[in-house]
Amino acid sequence: MAELTPPVSVEDHVDGPERAELELVMYGDFQCPYCTAAYPIVKRIRDQLANRLLFAFRHFPLRDIHPDAERGAQAAEASAAQGAFWEMHDRMYESGGALGRDDLVGYASGLGLDTFRFTSELDSSAHALRVQRDVDSGLASGVTGTPGFFVGGRLHSGSFDASSLVAALEMSAG
Repeated sequence: MAELTPPVSVEDHVDGPERAELELVMYGDFQCPYCTAAYPIVKRIRDQLANRLLFAFRHFPLRDIHPDAERGAQAAEASAAQGAFWEMHDRMYESGGALGRDDLVGYASGLGLDTFRFTSELDSSAHALRVQRDVDSGLASGVTGTPGFFVGGRLHSGSFDASSLVAALEMSAG
């Protein structure tokens, strides 16, 4: 079974307690309809297991089939540079796939970000290497599509409905 390479670290976007007993990593694409469908499921799991779960998100834009996915990933990173990764992550998944440049700048403005800085970073692809690092780790870990889930550091090959993911998480805890 494929293992998460590299393991979750301070370089990742994480939510939850640092020493959580359960770990869920999602490789996602902000324009992927399956990731959009997984978003409320993962949100429910994060709420349900809040004090026990460390959740990490890594970018895996499917550039060949989702033309705005790379821009979405870089927008998330431009937001992270201003301390708002999770807010932009949620806003993009809740947008229904509206990831045009004007949409993203509007989201940044709505989140109270410095839109000049955000736009400058987005237009210059300032965060392209950060996004590529996640893609490279996904490829090294055996991710072939999105969403790609790792439960306790191992690729989850089952369904990504809430009960299946929670069951896999509980099993990973031993």
